[in-house]
Amino acid sequence: MICALCFLPLASLVDADLFKVWASMDKLSLAADKKACLGICPASPRTYRPVRRVVIKSASFPDSFSGFVMKHTVDVMISQQEIATRIAELGREISAHYQSSGSEMVLVGLLRGSFMFMADLCRVVTVPHEVDFMTASSYGNGMSSTRDVKILKDLDEDIRGKDVLIVEDIIDSGNTLSKVREILQLRQPKSLAICTLLDKPERREVPVTVEWVGFAIPDEFVVGYGIDYAQRYRHLPYVGKVVKLAE
Repeated sequence: MICALCFLPLASLVDADLFKVWASMDKLSLAADKKACLGICPASPRTYRPVRRVVIKSASFPDSFSGFVMKHTVDVMISQQEIATRIAELGREISAHYQSSGSEMVLVGLLRGSFMFMADLCRVVTVPHEVDFMTASSYGNGMSSTRDVKILKDLDEDIRGKDVLIVEDIIDSGNTLSKVREILQLRQPKSLAICTLLDKPERREVPVTVEWVGFAIPDEFVVGYGIDYAQRYRHLPYVGKVVKLAE
């Protein structure tokens, strides 16, 4: 069951004809009683406790030391529905902010982790905008970041005089974003802001101003919704915490 508050943001993310089909198949029903709702609407308090545990086996992911196949156990921290609802909220907030700017807008996605978030966010930002990408990395194949930031791919278009919104998947130390902001600021955009899906404020090493945050999370290693562990698990539709690495 889903209440009207939950229905509106979800409906904005789904093709109207497809949504009608779902409703006709009784896959969706509106709850008259808020207590019967799934609890994903803005009025519901957000929690990040695990929803369910998923065990993922990867035959192509050997341990780098002993060569045995790893088994990863992942706790769902933020569900697919919670992500969709929050992105709809962010889209409305960002659209309202830039509505009267009068300048061209460009969303700059930081690859590779932001690709899912970028794709969903750009579809709910109603202000006309361009899309561009950068690749800036401070990660190896491990579970923690380094201070060494490398720009592997630069923007394709000039951002001078434009409203630039950097779209990031997750912020922890702030080293990568600090470097990216410094580089882009030198190109004289009209404005420069940051929107991140996830933020780990406990991990911050460099002060970074972040205008829009989807979810503030504890200092846990997470995967899914574009975020990887050694290039695996980006495809997961939710954000999950890696809680066990075992033989």
